[in-house]
Amino acid sequence: MTDDTASASLSPMRARLRAWAHSDVLYSFRRSPTIVVSALVLAAILIGALLAPFVSPQNPFDPASLNLMDGKTPPMTPNQFTGASFLLGTDDQGRDVLSVILYGSRISLLVGFASVLLSAVMGVLLGLIAGYRGGQIDNLIMRVADIQLTFPSILVALMIFGVVKGFLPPQAHESAALPVLIFSIGLSAWPQYARTVRGVTMVERNKEYVQAARVIGLRPMIIMTRHVLPNVLGPVLVIATLGLALAIISEATLSFLGVGVPPTNPSLGTLIRIGQEYIASGEWWILFFPALTLLALSLSVNLIGDWLRDALNPKLR
Repeated sequence: MTDDTASASLSPMRARLRAWAHSDVLYSFRRSPTIVVSALVLAAILIGALLAPFVSPQNPFDPASLNLMDGKTPPMTPNQFTGASFLLGTDDQGRDVLSVILYGSRISLLVGFASVLLSAVMGVLLGLIAGYRGGQIDNLIMRVADIQLTFPSILVALMIFGVVKGFLPPQAHESAALPVLIFSIGLSAWPQYARTVRGVTMVERNKEYVQAARVIGLRPMIIMTRHVLPNVLGPVLVIATLGLALAIISEATLSFLGVGVPPTNPSLGTLIRIGQEYIASGEWWILFFPALTLLALSLSVNLIGDWLRDALNPKLR
């Protein structure tokens, strides 16, 4: 490959990068200090969770690395028995709170992203079918969505979680807790995607490019996925961003209620449930720091979702 050919192949990429650097979305991002701070907080939590095995002071789930004598050590205070000091203190089992938060964030983020992906795929598919086909199929899908929306999402997730675990043998409950949690939260959130995608699809199906695709004989599924789907991804991205915060909070709520992941592999919600048992006896840090992490994570995702909703709205440009 000659230099001229290489430069020619790179020029479209450079043009796209230059267009993105001067886009309204990036300009809006740079002009909003709140969103920049939220993005930095979210990036720090994501990086800390992904690199937890490498950056955490200890492996809190390795019994060989724990010492019960270090239990309930206050933050940045030497333990009266071992002399060890921990940045955020330790819990009742001698686990470093910072390490537990890093590992617990991995579970919360995994449940959040996986459940959002499940609900988005299900909702987008049903919304495309309902909006493009119409008729009885549309009525059936939307009535099911309306019925589900009448119940709080956390109640739906609790019901699905209980029903699915009821079909599993007791010895499989702990190992299946994480997949069942993802399934229950994801299945409870698809109506928001379906209703939004249905409305956009009903507008797009009457446009000329869809009519032309029908005339040349393309199958409905190809028209929906190749031509209509790209036009609904903007609203779906906004809903998914806001839904991520709700999924993380739903996971924390279920784990706080004791029906989430087991204490042997806790999420932020499980850590909060454990910490609230010791708040009255003065070990405030066991509850405070996991709750602060959950608050920072959900707030930063919510702020970014609100910003995306405005930045991607052409009426506000």
